[in-house]
Amino acid sequence: MKKIVFSGVQPSGNLHLGNYIGAIRQWVKLQERENLELIFCIVDLHAITLPQDPKVLRQKNLELAALYLACGLDPSRSKIFIQSENPDHPYLAWIFDCITPFGWLKRMTQFKEKSEKQKEKASVGLFNYPALMAADILLYDTNLVPVGEDQVQHIELTRDIASRFNRLYGEVFVIPEALIEKKVARIMSLQDPLKKMSKSDPNPKSRIELLDDPDTIVLKIKRAVTDSGKEIVYDREKKPAISNLLSIYSELSGKSIDELERQYEGVGYAKFKEDLAEVIVEALRPIRERYFEFIKEKMFLEKVLDEGIEYAREKSSKKLARVKDLLGLSR
Repeated sequence: MKKIVFSGVQPSGNLHLGNYIGAIRQWVKLQERENLELIFCIVDLHAITLPQDPKVLRQKNLELAALYLACGLDPSRSKIFIQSENPDHPYLAWIFDCITPFGWLKRMTQFKEKSEKQKEKASVGLFNYPALMAADILLYDTNLVPVGEDQVQHIELTRDIASRFNRLYGEVFVIPEALIEKKVARIMSLQDPLKKMSKSDPNPKSRIELLDDPDTIVLKIKRAVTDSGKEIVYDREKKPAISNLLSIYSELSGKSIDELERQYEGVGYAKFKEDLAEVIVEALRPIRERYFEFIKEKMFLEKVLDEGIEYAREKSSKKLARVKDLLGLSR
């Protein structure tokens, strides 16, 4: 039997180079494996843990679907759907809220970090976010969840919730595993190389967005922070900024870090940045071109999403029916 892969991205903000290199490009590669069944969600329910403009959010759902396709996801190999169009997700999340110990959620690192910033404005939804994420994954008998190392804690919690339910009510849920591509570099902020590149960073100069035009990319790379000294060498501790730029260059060009260090030995930062900007522009050019083609084809996008949600509901409804029966929630 095929193993099931599930993952998703929030439609808030704009997808950037870190999202592409660390996640979506890896999803596209998974399509080459015949032994996998692939499900990729647009997780708009997760996005509303912070206030969203309804019109913007609705448009962002379509934009993200178009970007998924532009990056290389093939609807014939991957199912794509919008999370909020399947009510089974919040339904199962509520059930998980009722069996998950408060302390488990309280220990989640991302909740601690985000609630510390938001203070009294932090929502209950932010606290319960991991339970909804667990529902997203467990509804589909997911075996593998492609994630970065910063998301591993969420997968561990999902495994704990699944195991607890199975122990209390019977073997219902598959216990998923995190799928981590260790060879893929973690892409950091262009303005603070000690922080991960993020859609939510208030400084737009901190990231290269997938739809940035060539002039914007050149300017952002030109203004990216560098380290003291002039050597272009990879050293995450002593030269985190240049190391980050080397990682981006390597990931998009296919050249190894060692090869790039030799290529730019004795060359200044200006020339290195100039070449890096050109590499990024050329790597993102086909994505931008395909995106602007897909976004004009609204009927096609809706067809892809309709087929995805039909598949998702058929699969999740069977799982939820079994859960409801075990809990005595059905007649």
